[in-house]
Amino acid sequence: MKREEKLNGQSGGSPIRQAGTDDALEREVQHLFAEIGSAVRTERRRRVLTLSTVAEMAGLDASTVHYVESGRPARLETQVRIARALRMRLQVALVDPRKRDRGPARLEDPVHAAMGEAQAARFHSLGLSVGMDEPYQHYQFAGRADVVAWSVERRALLHIENRTRFPNLQEAFGSFNTKREYLGAELAMRAGVASWRSETHVMAVLWSGEGLHAIRIHRAGFASICPDSGEPFRQWWSGEPPCAGRRSALVVFDPVEGRRCDRKGWVSLAESDGVRPRYRDYADALERLRAAGRV
Repeated sequence: MKREEKLNGQSGGSPIRQAGTDDALEREVQHLFAEIGSAVRTERRRRVLTLSTVAEMAGLDASTVHYVESGRPARLETQVRIARALRMRLQVALVDPRKRDRGPARLEDPVHAAMGEAQAARFHSLGLSVGMDEPYQHYQFAGRADVVAWSVERRALLHIENRTRFPNLQEAFGSFNTKREYLGAELAMRAGVASWRSETHVMAVLWSGEGLHAIRIHRAGFASICPDSGEPFRQWWSGEPPCAGRRSALVVFDPVEGRRCDRKGWVSLAESDGVRPRYRDYADALERLRAAGRV
């Protein structure tokens, strides 16, 4: 069985490259300029400003602003000028990706934890590299990925965001969108690959009456952020990650059955209309998990 690798590079014998090689250093520098350029472009478009307008406010040429937005190297003074023109502040911080400073303690959610453990156990048993609660930071965004699995050989990444309930649907959508946008690049850098050929982002919803009800009454919203079929996730679940493409899908997941092969532990968004809930609600799922010795 393939030994589990840690994205932070602490696992002995891991093939993940450490900072210090010329190629890794160059990729990291390029990644930082790309982050700044992406943030500038996003804010300029949000405020419906042209390149020329921002350039005039910053005292620069429009070509220089375009240069920065493209993620190409620029002087720090130039970047600060553009940030001020957009009424933003350029901040620099040294971050140790190995430290897992959680900040305020998360509310304990044993069902959420059981979903992640079932998924991680499955992928680990298939010989895939697995990480749980992986931190990431991109400019003003920071967070943690519930479960990630990856294959350096195939340059393929899977990210799963688990959801037991939806007290704030828009917040859930926003969190998933942010991770889908920024997580892959940082994890690629940690894994020592230039980029992923294949990225699969999955929102996994607890197979409960609550979860199915939320999906059915907000189906258009879920379909807009998870427009793809469950096929890429099925490929990961069978141990054969997709070779190419960027996909976002939704699955309904059963943490009790998730490790077993004799009963399907998940269904796709398209299949969810025709299934019955396996748990009445969160409390029922928690009781069943305790009975099964999973929490």
